[in-house]
Amino acid sequence: MTVVVEKTEPPGRPEKTRPAEEPAPAAEPRRISRSMVLGAILVVWLVLFAVLRGRQTLALGAADLTDLHRWFNEVNDSIGANRNSNPLFLYFFNEIRLVVDTLVTFVQELISQPSVGRPLPQIGWLGVVGIAGYLSWAFGNWRVALLAVAGFTFLGLQGLWQESMDTLALTVSAVFVALLFAIPLGVWAGLSDRVNRIITPLLDFMQTMPTFVYLAPLTLFFLIGGASATIATVVYAAPPAIRITAHAIRTVPETTVEAADSLGATRRQALLKVLLPMSKRTVVMGVNQTIMAALAMVTIAALIDAPGLGKTVVQALQSLDVGTAFNAGLSIVVMAIVLDRVTTAASAREEEERRSKNRFLAWRRPLLGAGAVLTAVLVFMSHTYVWAAEFPGEGGLGSSIASAADTTTTWVQDNLSGVTNTVRDLITNGLLNPFQSLLTDSPWWLVGAVLVALGVVLGGRRAGITTVVCVGLLVATGMWSDSMTTLASTVVATLLVMLLGIGFGVWMGRSRLVDRMLRPSLDAAQVMPPFVYLVPFLALFGATRFTAIVAAIVYAAPVAMKIIADGVRNVPATTVEAATSAGCNTWQIITKVQLPMARGALTLATNQGLIYVLSMVVVGGLVGAGALGYDVVAGFSQGQLFGKGLAAGLAIVLLGVMFDRITQAAARRTSA
Repeated sequence: MTVVVEKTEPPGRPEKTRPAEEPAPAAEPRRISRSMVLGAILVVWLVLFAVLRGRQTLALGAADLTDLHRWFNEVNDSIGANRNSNPLFLYFFNEIRLVVDTLVTFVQELISQPSVGRPLPQIGWLGVVGIAGYLSWAFGNWRVALLAVAGFTFLGLQGLWQESMDTLALTVSAVFVALLFAIPLGVWAGLSDRVNRIITPLLDFMQTMPTFVYLAPLTLFFLIGGASATIATVVYAAPPAIRITAHAIRTVPETTVEAADSLGATRRQALLKVLLPMSKRTVVMGVNQTIMAALAMVTIAALIDAPGLGKTVVQALQSLDVGTAFNAGLSIVVMAIVLDRVTTAASAREEEERRSKNRFLAWRRPLLGAGAVLTAVLVFMSHTYVWAAEFPGEGGLGSSIASAADTTTTWVQDNLSGVTNTVRDLITNGLLNPFQSLLTDSPWWLVGAVLVALGVVLGGRRAGITTVVCVGLLVATGMWSDSMTTLASTVVATLLVMLLGIGFGVWMGRSRLVDRMLRPSLDAAQVMPPFVYLVPFLALFGATRFTAIVAAIVYAAPVAMKIIADGVRNVPATTVEAATSAGCNTWQIITKVQLPMARGALTLATNQGLIYVLSMVVVGGLVGAGALGYDVVAGFSQGQLFGKGLAAGLAIVLLGVMFDRITQAAARRTSA
């Protein structure tokens, strides 16, 4: 109600009215921000750490085993003793191993290993190069064909032809089996919401697990060798094809499907005549990702005696032979680039032909026919003549490359050791050691409580429950101390990844020119298998855990940069223009507008960075990273530590699941 109070006004001035004074509203309680809660958790942790340091840390010696580790060893021994009598192995696991091993042996005898009654494979180097060039031309274009011919010839000149063909044989076998299941399952998931809901958590879990983790349990059931390597590769490489195929089916316009239905097309006809043809390009991208994942996994599977380039790299890394490791790593990179370019060109070929007005396209089919005849001739010659079957020369180029790498390594160590050691010591002593001490010297229950609290604050109740389960299982594995050491390296590396990601990602997001310049290099960096990153940093920093951290940073930074760049670019231009017109400078626009509005992308980049870093830090166990990575490698090489290695693999899975659930939940809350 408004009360009018009469007041005498000077002549000639109108009367004024004003509302009666109302009581001031009660002050709202100040909200506690998430950052304040995180700060309080950190302060409490530091205080309790100072009081309880060194107590109840659950430390375990390198040769010590828990009851769980001994039980794993007993299970392994029992399976080995009953492998040929247990019906589950006789009629299931052994049969699967036999089928896969037969496939791998067939492909190896075709291109890499001597076949029955022959001292050489069925198809020699000339035939393989001819087939590679022809298929690259048929599925891509003549430029890609030239790249394939040059790349495969380079593998031979390096003196690594047979090792390269072994790697290719395992990759081809694994991709064939993976696509045999992945494409139909992806189509099914694209057509059925129920199937998609069922398999999505399983695919999340499979893609969260670092590559190391697939190896130990599979060797338990399928023994060490090519079969286990192929099966592990199938498990690792299939999820991208399933996801991308399902996405391709779901993104076909509904109007197109409705038009097919209105014309009386059956469900089968709609799938074969509409959905699959319209999603072909995206499905080929899924095949590309499967091939890249398979190649990465095949090289790592050298730890379970898989033949090929990976075995050469592992042996060289273990003996700190940088030259040999660099030469073999370069071969892996060349093969990865060729396979990536061929499948990428295949996905874009039809669109390029539609846009192109090249008159020679009319001659493509006759030329392909002539190319097929020429390829058949090359295959026949490589099958018949020794000079066309066995790559000529003794790999002089590879020896030169290895020698140059060794010379460069020596020069770097002699002349740049001051710089590299300073960088290493600065990050190790200033950041890594204090944080690792905080994690490993705090009581296990205190660190567990902090992790659960962080899960609840950042990701919500469900993330907190997941963290409780993961912490409890980590304690049960007996690998708590090593898990905290791995956690310290992972968090430090992820922090540095995000610093690089934000710096370059913002630069790319704000400048199209910078994006065009950097993105091809980032794409190429993501093609390289994880092993390759260890080699140059082994030369720079020696066999230390810092080597694994730097390799992890370089491995994970490209994906973080690309995600952040896309997030910054998606900030509405009108918002940026409004901030500019309000007088904001560049720094204010970045920090007050673009980064806050790209928080979802930042959180997603953190999620992906963590997963990539965790995978690479574990691989770094080969070059002195220690902790869980070393435990897994030791489990493969020392029978009495198999159970401990298996438990370490489980601990890696738990860390990955915990990281993934917290960061994904945080991303959803940020973007909500």
